[in-house]
Amino acid sequence: MATTKRKPAGKKETGNELLENPEALSERLSRTEELFEKNKNLVFGIGGAIALLIVVIFYWQFNKQQRNQSAQEEMFQAVYYFEEGNFDQALNGDGIAMGFMDIIDRYGNTEAGNLARYYAGIIHMRQRNFQRAVDLLDDFSTSDYLVAPRGMALLGDAYMELGNYTKAASEYERAARTNANRWMSPGYWMKAALAYENAGNNPKAIDAYTRIIEDYPGAAEVQDAKKFRSRLRALAAR
Repeated sequence: MATTKRKPAGKKETGNELLENPEALSERLSRTEELFEKNKNLVFGIGGAIALLIVVIFYWQFNKQQRNQSAQEEMFQAVYYFEEGNFDQALNGDGIAMGFMDIIDRYGNTEAGNLARYYAGIIHMRQRNFQRAVDLLDDFSTSDYLVAPRGMALLGDAYMELGNYTKAASEYERAARTNANRWMSPGYWMKAALAYENAGNNPKAIDAYTRIIEDYPGAAEVQDAKKFRSRLRALAAR
């Protein structure tokens, strides 16, 4: 005579048992539907909020791209004036075409507006408006391999002109470490060393000269770095 195998008391239902037991599956689906009915306003609200957020993100990205394209078109004439050496017109416009400062004001949060800060910073440096150059270059950032450290070094130059040697040294060192290479970095380290000397921080200056000598032995700056480092070490030994 066949025997029926009883399920141990307290054993949880598994997925297979639900499939094998239509009544249990029906009960589970009924509970799910009941839970959904009780919370459908919340579910629809969350879903609507997520959908709205996606729409807003896509719109923001599209709008940013459109504004960047407009800024690039507006900046064409300013770049032309810059390359021709007409810095006033490049900076402030010619009454028809926008200058870099106008582009920064209108499109400052775009890539082109960011690049306009770099150009404007260079012009202010040449016009000896060093604090204005600091304000612009401090807000400039880029991932470009060469322009990124160049912008930091320009900021260091502006701080040097203002007599803030510690900040200048920090920017030069940051430039030397960013995308470090044997062509540009030794020059930035040399500037950092000289800035540290002006700041009265000879140990940091020695470290910067040493970095040139040890990391870039073939650089043109090595001989000067050795000479200046020897002088500082002799002063420290007194």
